[in-house]
Parts: sequence; structure tokens; C-alpha cells
Amino acid sequence: MKIKSILAAAMLCIATVANAQDAAKKPAYTPPVIPGRWTMEKANTWYAQYPWMSGANYIPAYAINQMEMWQAETFDPAAIDKEFGWAEGIGFNLMRVFLHSQAWKADAPGFKKRIDQFLGLADKHHIKIMFVFFDDCWNTGAKPGKQPEPKVGVHNSGWLQDPGFIVKKPEDFAYLKKYVTDILTTFKNDKRILLWDLYNEPGNKDKGNASMELLVEVFKWARTVNPSQPISAGVWRWDLYDLNAFQANNSDVITYHNYDAVEPHTAMVKVLKFHARPLICTEYMARTRNSTFETVMPMLKEQNVAAINWGFVSGKTNTIFSWEKVIPDGSEPPLWFHDVFRKDGTPYKQAEVDLIKKLNGK
Repeated sequence: MKIKSILAAAMLCIATVANAQDAAKKPAYTPPVIPGRWTMEKANTWYAQYPWMSGANYIPAYAINQMEMWQAETFDPAAIDKEFGWAEGIGFNLMRVFLHSQAWKADAPGFKKRIDQFLGLADKHHIKIMFVFFDDCWNTGAKPGKQPEPKVGVHNSGWLQDPGFIVKKPEDFAYLKKYVTDILTTFKNDKRILLWDLYNEPGNKDKGNASMELLVEVFKWARTVNPSQPISAGVWRWDLYDLNAFQANNSDVITYHNYDAVEPHTAMVKVLKFHARPLICTEYMARTRNSTFETVMPMLKEQNVAAINWGFVSGKTNTIFSWEKVIPDGSEPPLWFHDVFRKDGTPYKQAEVDLIKKLNGK
């Protein structure tokens, strides 16, 4: 997509909602603003206390999805400790990590203990954590127990949506509210947590505005708990006007995804800065799409945008493979799509790791 079209689309997403109209010329959507949103001054003061932050969307190599990462029978703190050591070694100080409601539903006390243990490991390596609650990406049907094996050569073949369906029934809202409220209340003052990312890519998998009701409710639940950490939900697809308007007008800190090359990504940053709030890029870096560490990461540092790439260590998620192309025999692609390290901790590209260390002052 050309820079001009990126700018136009972004402006539609984040401009004053009262003047926005969708492509069908329907009346402008005016999003509810849930009481309790941080002021710009509070958000910027909060952000200023931290050095520039960089890191990855993290799932350990042993896990195909969030359930395998978190459930008691497969949770592996030794593996996490080892991989966090690699992150600390290159100066990463922030990881974005997905929770799952089914892990809580199966064993709420144990799940919270494992979260606390995980946070202890992160803190040991001087890494802050951004937790994600809900997610409209990839597969439905999450359940505890043995998880599927990776599909050969297929990107993220076992990743799980959460909750994985359009929430309509009162009983479903009730258990999800209890889940979110329990986790937030338990960790609402935990300094090891940087931010709560309430909903990843709402409207994905053709859900569109059907995800709006849960999105609004999770913001209400979070505002009721009133954690000391900021809350956000990142904009990610610019034609989801109503969802974007709600997300941008209710997030304490503006978070977003961008897998484009550096020129359109830079244009997007400049547009998002009209919000006058801190910016965190919660997903970027897809090498075959020209979104790379060499080009995008220095720009994000220059613009003081925290940088969280997708993928850290090659593992069962298969994110070295592109979401656009299956490699049927599972052979290593000529250019990795995501990820920084091989399973043994050696860098995929030493030059990338050297750059990351340099940008992080290591």
C-alpha cells in the first residue's frame, strides 16, 4: 500500500470520530468513552519514567499456543528463564505475552501462581511484561490438555483465539468478566507489568463489528478494577472504522500493529502522534514484507516508539514460516519471516542481533 493511501486510511481511523463516515456513507459512529481514561499528561508522565523499550511477542519454543505455555502439565520455567537470558543479553526489556481464559477456567489458582512465577523470571532479567487478554486470531476450539502438534511448514498452526466465538450469552460474559477481573485485581499494582493489552486484533477472522460488544465490555471491566498500569487495545486494520475509533478513544496509551516497510510505517507513526499520547508498536518485523530490524527499529527508536516485534525464538509456533506461504516439506525458508534466535540460542542473523544490542546500548 502506498504511503498516501496508508495516511488516508489511518486518518479515517483516528480522526475526530464525529466527522468520520464509513465507505457506505452511514452516519458517523460515536464510540462510547468509558470513564477513567488517563489524561494525556498522566500517560506521557508515565511513559517518560522508562528508557526506550524494545522486545518481542514472546511464547517459549516448547509451546505451540497459549494453553501449552501456561497449563500446569507443560509450563516450563527453566526454558523461560533460559530464553529470557537471551533476551536480556541483547537488551530487550519488554515482552508482550498472551494469556488465555481457558487456562484460568481450568485452574484459576494455579494459573495465577504460574503468572507470578513467570513475572519473577522476567524481573530477574530486567524485562517488563505486557499481558494480552483476548484475541481474534487463528484457531477456535481452545481446550485444556494435550495440544496439537505443529502442521509442517505452516505459520502459527496451533495458535488459539480467545474466547474463539462471538460472545452473546450472559453466562459467557459472566465467566469472561470474572476471569478478567480476577487477573487484573490480583496483579493491578504489580510493577513487573507494564501495560494491559485488553484485546488483540478485534474483528479478525471476518468478525468485524461483531467483536465490538466484548471489546467495550472488557474496557468497562478494566476501568472498574482501575489497575495502576495503563490499558490499551491496538489498532491493526484501518478499514475497521468503528472498532478503531473505540480503541483509539479509550486506550491510555496508543498501541498498534504495522508489518509494512519503513516508509509507510513512518507515515503511520506521524499520524498516530496526533493523539499526543505514548506510542507502542506491539507488532512489526516480517522480513519478506520488508519490515526489518535494520530499517524499522532505528526509526521507532528515533520517534520514541516502543518496539515489539513478532517472534523471539524459533519453536512450535513455526513463525519462521510466512503466513502467506506454506512450505510443505518443512524445510527452512530462504528468509525467515519472524523470530530472532534458533532453538539453541544462536542468532538467526548475527548482524541483526548486533544492531539490536547497539540500539539498546548493550
